Amino acid sequence: MPEEARSATRDEGKQPVASAPIWLMAIGAGVGVANVYYVQPVIPLVRAAFGITPEAASLVPAVSQAGYAAGMLLLAPLGDLLDRKRLILTKSALLVVALLTAATAPALSVLLAASVALGLLGSVGQDFIPLAAQHAPQERRGHTIGLVTTGLLCGILLSRTIGGIVGDLLGWRAMFGIAAAMVTLLALAVWRLLPHQSATATGTYVGLLRSLATLTCRHAMLRKALATQALLATTLGAFWSTLALMLAEPPFQLGAGVAGAFGLAGAAGAFGAPLFGGFADRSGPLTAIRVGCQLVAGAFAIMLMLPHSFAALIAGAILFDLGVMAGLVSHQTIVTAIDPDARSRLNGLLMTAAMIGMSIGAVVGGWAWSRHGWTGVCLTGTIAGLLALLHSFLPPIIRPVFKESAS
Repeated sequence: MPEEARSATRDEGKQPVASAPIWLMAIGAGVGVANVYYVQPVIPLVRAAFGITPEAASLVPAVSQAGYAAGMLLLAPLGDLLDRKRLILTKSALLVVALLTAATAPALSVLLAASVALGLLGSVGQDFIPLAAQHAPQERRGHTIGLVTTGLLCGILLSRTIGGIVGDLLGWRAMFGIAAAMVTLLALAVWRLLPHQSATATGTYVGLLRSLATLTCRHAMLRKALATQALLATTLGAFWSTLALMLAEPPFQLGAGVAGAFGLAGAAGAFGAPLFGGFADRSGPLTAIRVGCQLVAGAFAIMLMLPHSFAALIAGAILFDLGVMAGLVSHQTIVTAIDPDARSRLNGLLMTAAMIGMSIGAVVGGWAWSRHGWTGVCLTGTIAGLLALLHSFLPPIIRPVFKESAS
């Protein structure tokens, strides 16, 4: 029997745990990842506090993002080697220390070090997704992952809005203190309500990291998921890296506060993740992925055709974010079924690919903006959505493996 089938058989023998509330995992995912993004809207306040240049101030969110990428690659796989509940509690405790360090940082160097730690430990939000997949019934796994992913995405999208409001009212340091309190409450709830989960992998940490390359080489459907989601994620990087620039110019001439408020539009799209998770359960994840790709391409096409319409901009933001989320939830449904004993590693690889796509999108989007303005950005998003759609129709060599692992 192939390894995928053996893994699926082992997984099916594990009954869902009723004491694992999905709402807590969704909140935990959002609260955990939000710590990476609180600082972005308060960079001007950080700059004023330390009397530094804009270039130096921009290092704070940059190192936080770099730390998050490293955390996804280096720490998320630990969920397969350790009890996930204990891993979440340990990361949360260290995260509180990092947040309090950031809140009291006497110098930029201390804040930068704390920001790296916030990025690394912010990967705790991703630890809830394989935990949810482990305890979800087979027939509702996509829906369950969608709910937890909604929490994760709302944490990313709303953290900028919350960080800006708290920064304006109480100062940038207060946001880190409030975040430390929220993480502490989350850890208490996890300790009280979530079940322990035995390790699904054996061996050493170094061997675990080496297995990332092995998993990527072994599973064709994983490679396909990584590439397609990276293409979809480029649209996020292109849009969010240029939105404030576009809104500041005629005909809108709006400030950064309005750009931050677009996180609310993105959050509205994120709430569609459970719907697409259920759709993936009923119709298959590939169908949901293709619908998501079409939403992305169509949303940017609308913004391209109506560049001076604020309503079209809001609608486009909601639709394209919904499309990206549809792809993410469906790809998570696919990759977490490849090997139940490697769910943390597989989810970490998927999110790392998405982050690489976002980074590339930010670079390409900036180049497109400087050369062709908003038209160039919308063309970039449309092309990326169409390429992702085309890639999803490549010879379906993954389909037999997926069916086997989900049988």
